[in-house]
Order: sequence, then C-alpha cells, then structure tokens
Amino acid sequence: MQRTENCLLIFLRGTLNRFLSAMFSFGLRSQTNSPCLILFPLFLLLKPKVLTIEDKLIVLGCKDLERRIVEVEMDLTLAKSQGYLKHQLPQSESSSQRKLLAVIGVYTGFGSYLKRNTFRGSWMPRGDALKKLEERGVVIRFVIGRSANRGDSLDRHIDEENSKTKDFFILEGHEEAQEELPKKIKFFFSTAVQNWDAEFYIKVDDNIDVDLEGLIGLLEHRRRQDSAYIGCMKSGEVVSEEGKLWYEPDWWKFGDEKSYFRHASGSLLILTKNLAQYINTNSASLKTYAHDDISVGSWMMGVQAIYIDDNRLCCSSIKQDKVCSVA
Repeated sequence: MQRTENCLLIFLRGTLNRFLSAMFSFGLRSQTNSPCLILFPLFLLLKPKVLTIEDKLIVLGCKDLERRIVEVEMDLTLAKSQGYLKHQLPQSESSSQRKLLAVIGVYTGFGSYLKRNTFRGSWMPRGDALKKLEERGVVIRFVIGRSANRGDSLDRHIDEENSKTKDFFILEGHEEAQEELPKKIKFFFSTAVQNWDAEFYIKVDDNIDVDLEGLIGLLEHRRRQDSAYIGCMKSGEVVSEEGKLWYEPDWWKFGDEKSYFRHASGSLLILTKNLAQYINTNSASLKTYAHDDISVGSWMMGVQAIYIDDNRLCCSSIKQDKVCSVA
C-alpha cells in the first residue's frame, strides 16, 4: 500500500509541476494580474527536486508494479480466449445443482405452430415427461427470437403458448427473421451456456426428427470430453451468384476454388461447454456468414476444437443406426 501511495504522489507531483510550469510561462507573457502569477509561490514550493536514492527505488518499484499489472491483463485475456465467463465462479463439487448432460435447442418460427405440435406428439416429450427428462439431465426447448415489432401479436402468441407448454427458450435479444438465422445460432449458444450448466449444447433444425435415446447414448459416450465439435462433417461449393439458393455474399473470402472449409451440418450440431463459453465470451467479435453452420465452422477454426465426424448425425443419410432423420 505504501509503495502504491508513493507512486501516486510522484505521479501527481510531476503532473502538477508540468501544469504549473506551462501556466507560469503563459502568465509571464500575459498581463501582470494573471492568475498564473498568483500561483508562482506555490510553483516554487513544488518545483522538482533532485531525486534521492529512495525516490529512485520508488520509481523502480512503480515500474515493477506496472509490469505486474500488464502480466495480469495478459492472463485475463488468455482466460477469456479459453472460454471463461465474466462474473462466474467455479462451482464446488458439493453444489446442489447437478450438471446436466445436454441442452437441446430445436429451432422454430412464428408460423410453425403445427410443426411444434407434431414434434410434441412424436420424439419431443411434453408436460410431466419433459420434467422427468430434465431430471435425467437433458433439457429440450423450442428456440425462437422476438418479433421486429416487439410485443405484437406474434410475440403474444408465443408467450401464450409457452405459458401452457413451458417448452420455449425465448432469445430476448434476437430478432426472429430468416435473414437473421446465422446470428440466431450465436445467440442460442451464448444464452444457453449462461442459463444452464451442461456438458453439451445442441442445435437442431425444425425439420429434423430425433431418436432421443440414441442421441443421449451418443452423448453419454462422449462425457468429459472438452473442446468437442461434433456433427456430420461436410464441405461444399460456395455459391457466388447473387439470387441463387445458398448465395454467400462473402464468397470471395473462400479462395479461387470457392469451396467451404470442413464444418458440421446445421441440421444437428453439438458443442461441448467450453466451446459454447468461447462463443459467449467472444460473441461481439465473431463474424457470421450467410449460413449458421458455416458461421460455427469458422469460429471453430480459430480454436483448438476437436472435430468429431459422426455419421450417425447425418440426418439425410440412409444409414440404419443414425439418431436423426429429415421429418
């Protein structure tokens, strides 16, 4: 504490000396009744003195303190890059909240009421069955943003439906629109990792049926595996002609071959907690492309993610042991 106070005093003394020197010089060039001349006696009292050995040691101590501050800032930057959240302390082993296995977000839109009811009557539990599934460590929610006209009939209908079914995850900061889908996946992972403590975070398209027990078994096998980016890995042609299906406005960034890098299909993709944390921590600076699966793939290229290509997650394939299929 004493060293910090001494550093501060030296800084203040030097700043005041420079200020008074400038004012004094100005005052001599000004009228004789300038306020600067009134400060002259004070300036004389505070003018720099020859540094003693003790002063020099204090200055060296200040430099050492500054170096340590820089090192701490670098450590904080490294921690953020590894996915640690602000204001989050590690939970103790004795915490009463048991870590979930997975949070599954099923994309939906304002006009998909019938499709949601079809899912609730097939692979997605509802009511008490949904609660029992959560007791097993698996949370499933329909994921939707808000209307561009906040509070309109679209928002009200979703709120009314959710009050009955309790199976929505509403992204308050996201505007629900087709052109905003790449941003939606960033909002989903960022918000989900803040709301639930789980091993895995999963995005599922609204045209996909899921073999829930098969998916749970796949995840159980992957427990305690950090930095896993899991899905049906693919690449493909970058569409550069505007107006065509799957057009990519940033096509020129993908090279002369116009081919996407390897990434998990957006039908069903899985991230472990630390990768979801990474997206949350860096969401402001992560660029989105025309498609959500390409966007996630670009984010994973910048970290030490472990790519796991599991063909059971290739929903459009004809394999018998797959855990998803096109509805």
